[in-house]
Amino acid sequence: MTLTFEALTSRARSLVADGRRAVLGIAGPPAAGKTTLAEHLVAALAPAPPPGLTAGAWVAHVPMDGFHLADVELERLGRRDRKGAPDTFDALGYAALLRRLRADEDEVIYAPGFERVIEQPIAGAVPIARAARLIVSEGNYLLLDDPAWRPVRALFAEVWYADLDGPERLRRLIDRHVRFGKDETAAIEWATGTDERNAELIAASRDRADLVVPASLI
Repeated sequence: MTLTFEALTSRARSLVADGRRAVLGIAGPPAAGKTTLAEHLVAALAPAPPPGLTAGAWVAHVPMDGFHLADVELERLGRRDRKGAPDTFDALGYAALLRRLRADEDEVIYAPGFERVIEQPIAGAVPIARAARLIVSEGNYLLLDDPAWRPVRALFAEVWYADLDGPERLRRLIDRHVRFGKDETAAIEWATGTDERNAELIAASRDRADLVVPASLI
């Protein structure tokens, strides 16, 4: 049976059928289309809530990228040259946000965002209102089976894996690095070096996903 985008929206909507808040994760390697998929899902879901929920406000997008460690901290730790690796994020902070979202006790919760132009996290950039029942959150390492990231997996109702073939993903990744300020040589070196090592780790976690979303739907 062919998976359709309509099937994805129905599956996402069903996660909050009982009215309780749920978090849907979207994992995948750099430039696989995680953010695009999350944004398309939220845009499609927002005007069509389950019965009893408010259109628009019932679904929210909360990226994981705001939990990048700042460059000043990466310099202190000696990890600046491999920014984007699993240990260059605040995994415990991200897990704490997910627990707070699931607890559903606050009128508004602020999550950090990430500004690609300066490549730095921005505190308090993403507001999540109490009305939000479905939270869509995407990031590289949601399925990673290591001590720092393992607690994250259990906090999602489901985690989907955005699947994209290597050559096309690499092309998109290099283009993105160039668009945000790297020259082409530096972009290629970073994409085929640090980013590719991270992509291999992420690909190894693919089998832990609840659903694999093909490139045709991203």
